[in-house]
Amino acid sequence: MDVGIVVRPELAPESLADRAREVEAAGFAELWLWEDCFLAGGIAASATALAVTERITVGLGIMPAPVRNAAFAAMEIAALARLHPGRFHAGLGHGADAWMRQIGVKPASQLALLEETLGAVRALLAGDTVSAEGRYVRLREVALDHPPAQPPPVSAGVRGPRSLELSGRVADGTVLDWLSTPAYVRWARERIDAGRAAAGRTDAHRLTVFTCVATGHEAAFERALAERRGQGDAAVAFLDAPPGDLALTGDPDAQRASLAALAAAGADSVVLVSPDPGAPLDPGALAHLLAA
Repeated sequence: MDVGIVVRPELAPESLADRAREVEAAGFAELWLWEDCFLAGGIAASATALAVTERITVGLGIMPAPVRNAAFAAMEIAALARLHPGRFHAGLGHGADAWMRQIGVKPASQLALLEETLGAVRALLAGDTVSAEGRYVRLREVALDHPPAQPPPVSAGVRGPRSLELSGRVADGTVLDWLSTPAYVRWARERIDAGRAAAGRTDAHRLTVFTCVATGHEAAFERALAERRGQGDAAVAFLDAPPGDLALTGDPDAQRASLAALAAAGADSVVLVSPDPGAPLDPGALAHLLAA
């Protein structure tokens, strides 16, 4: 299992380069970025993080599909994949309802939009010429002039059962939001596998799970947990769990045990998140977790 760190977008964009270098220097395998309204753009941030590092994988989890035209999203992803082969992991999702409504792009069918976008983006990255007359994605003989020799993975950032099955059908991987307990990870993997079986897929499907580091951030973690419990989606039913299932808590041994439980539940990568937007994680102080 790989271990990564999120550099939250609430931090000033000009601090990203130094933080990316710190994450890589501490030995982490992955650095993940978020494209949240109305903070730094995810593609620009990803390009910066990739440019100032040498080996680490940079993940973008996620771009909201309602604001990303499939052809232009594929162009951006392809450029990063060619500039930094094997080091970029793209993600697309529904986008937060409130933000999508705020900017006037909330679709009537989130599922249809995401499925059409994922399918078109992955086909374009594979070098295909794509024509589509879908409900949301309409392309006429579109092909990338510079497709990547090695198409990067494109994951779906989703939560609910139908969206997880969709991810299994059409995405290369799934990104699960923070406060994902081992029980929820197992349940999500089952939904993903059901979608994969329905589509006859036998290729690998990478499951990336964000998890909070609550130690040293206890008050912020409790606030984040209370907010999450009020959101009402399928994952909330799994939040009545011991603290060690909800976040990394306690001493280093307890934290490593929490990571091991997520790996046993089906996580291929666990990415550490500070629950406090104003208090970024210290990669060096967390490097002991790489032995988990």
